Amino acid sequence: MLKDFFMGLSQNQLLNSTAKKYGLKLGAQSVVAGTNIEEAIKSIKELNSKGISCTIDNLGEFVFKEEEAVAAKEQILKVIEAIHASQVDAHISLKPTQVGLDIDYTFCLNNVKEIVDRADSYGIFVNIDMEDFSHLEPTFDLLDDLSLEYDNVGTVIQSYFREAQEYLEKYKNFRIRIVKGAYKESEEIAYPDKKDIDANFIKITEWHLLNGKFTSIATHDHRIISHLKEFVKKNNIPNEKFEFQMLYGFRKELQLKLASEGYNFCTYVPFGNDWYGYFMRRLAERPQNLNLVAKQVFNKKTNTVIGVAAGAFLLGRMTKKNNRRK
Repeated sequence: MLKDFFMGLSQNQLLNSTAKKYGLKLGAQSVVAGTNIEEAIKSIKELNSKGISCTIDNLGEFVFKEEEAVAAKEQILKVIEAIHASQVDAHISLKPTQVGLDIDYTFCLNNVKEIVDRADSYGIFVNIDMEDFSHLEPTFDLLDDLSLEYDNVGTVIQSYFREAQEYLEKYKNFRIRIVKGAYKESEEIAYPDKKDIDANFIKITEWHLLNGKFTSIATHDHRIISHLKEFVKKNNIPNEKFEFQMLYGFRKELQLKLASEGYNFCTYVPFGNDWYGYFMRRLAERPQNLNLVAKQVFNKKTNTVIGVAAGAFLLGRMTKKNNRRK
């Protein structure tokens, strides 16, 4: 119920517009590294100083106007220039719908090509993020077309999809980030139960560690991490073939611990004004995330422990108030 609630909120365009207006005032600042490039680079430098590399995401998705897609492309190009100029240890993650996948495939491909080409000139990797199932095949098509000219691209495999193993085998020669999946999908194509998603995550991760090019193990689950640490040790898999990856603002102590143990570690660093959908999906993924942001919503002097659902409620109330004023 709670997951469905936040997934529904993530797709609410009215709340998304209001969230942009109010900025990171409802707790999202704990999991979003600011609203501009300068703030994001500052966060990356801090993480780099602790032995952690980063992948940076200029937040935004489901764009339906060409001018918005072009603006997003230009912003990502500025991020690439900032990475190069500041010489931080970071690469790019981007969502195809942000740069025009819902508008026209060729238009989107040309936008992504420009991004990948600029990144390639500086030796920067670009990860093509996966979104919901309706965009799965077009995103793989982008990867296929890009790989004809560039080798600095990779993508994401989501373990909640029943055919994740097939996708992984097809793209084993790419750098792959393995995640559980954050969108609401039908049971026909995706596992509904956490235990099945976790089991498939372990299964496909082990397969790719043994057979793939490079594996980004993206999970906050310490039990899965412990299991995979034993797996790589038992199978003599070198550190240069994988990394652990977590989201900015989550399980900071575990992130530092893994980095201090000598594992390659990468933090997914999101930034920008279009943070609302990302933020709501993080709340849908793990109920524990509610407590993390509740502290940001309420004054520290109060003893109220409500969840960030109240933050969403407040956001809705502010929206209604603004509408009444119009």
